[in-house]
Amino acid sequence: MWLSLIQGVGTGAGLIIAIGAQNAFVLSKGLRRQHVWWVAGICALCDAVLIGLGVMGLGALIAQSEGAMLLARYGGATFLAWQAWLAIGRVRRPRGMDVASSASSASLAQVVLATLAVTLLNPQVYLDTLVMLGAIGSLQESPVGFYVGATIASFVWFFGLVSAAGALAPRLKSPRAWQWVDGIIAVIMLLVAWQLVTLTV
Repeated sequence: MWLSLIQGVGTGAGLIIAIGAQNAFVLSKGLRRQHVWWVAGICALCDAVLIGLGVMGLGALIAQSEGAMLLARYGGATFLAWQAWLAIGRVRRPRGMDVASSASSASLAQVVLATLAVTLLNPQVYLDTLVMLGAIGSLQESPVGFYVGATIASFVWFFGLVSAAGALAPRLKSPRAWQWVDGIIAVIMLLVAWQLVTLTV
């Protein structure tokens, strides 16, 4: 049980912490202080559900469906390209950040929908949670222990990420700093979108 739990923490952290579109989105919301606990909670809960389904064997079935993977791939690439376009627009029209005004600039509904979209329209999330973590977890001596460990890694990472971003936000008041932040976010989004489009199914 404990060995599987430790392996779940390590494997889950290794896959979830890797820089990608979802982490860039979470970091962006954290820096802007836009409903950060909702963002972290939604990402962590989605991971918990998907990892659980993967451990129970659903991931293997989805990976065999070419149509489902194609739909997720191109839908995800379109959404990520749109997010990159928005970030590029902010690079072209930079402005410093007032933490209080930034936090109130997006409604909870908008942030929740965007978080669900960047999570559930991103095939990399399914590959990491349903397929990879699911496959590894199902082979453990204690799949439940592995699931608990991987879920703990997800919760610690996302809540830690928004907390760290919140501490950093007051230091990013200049327009030039935000040009760098949004530029990096745009590049990450475009790279992931390109990888999805050129991926061989």
